[in-house]
Amino acid sequence: MPAHSPEVAMVIGTRILTLRTEAGEVPVPVTIYGPEAGTDGGWLCRYEIGWPDELRVSVAGGVDALQAVHLTMQKIAVDLYTSDEHREGRLSWSGQGGGYGFPMPKGGRDLLVGFDKQFDG
Repeated sequence: MPAHSPEVAMVIGTRILTLRTEAGEVPVPVTIYGPEAGTDGGWLCRYEIGWPDELRVSVAGGVDALQAVHLTMQKIAVDLYTSDEHREGRLSWSGQGGGYGFPMPKGGRDLLVGFDKQFDG
């Protein structure tokens, strides 16, 4: 993982999802940080999913910066679509059932819903 702290690393984008809870709707921010050169010549791209009960921080790597960003977005899709919140139908972006707008790797495309299924399925 890059040595920078989240305060130093550049944010390249944030998407706000919505989680329905017993207490009401709660924002779930998904933040992608700019790719950084790794120690092995590859690139790393960190992301965070701000679940209400726990911040998930992870990273994906690629041979160059663009591949690192692309693989990070795919990893986010896997994280979201395999979450309990998705399976329970409580997670949404731009309306219930519309998907989340992150590209899914081929092996997980059977999980897609809404616009994600229409465009990536």
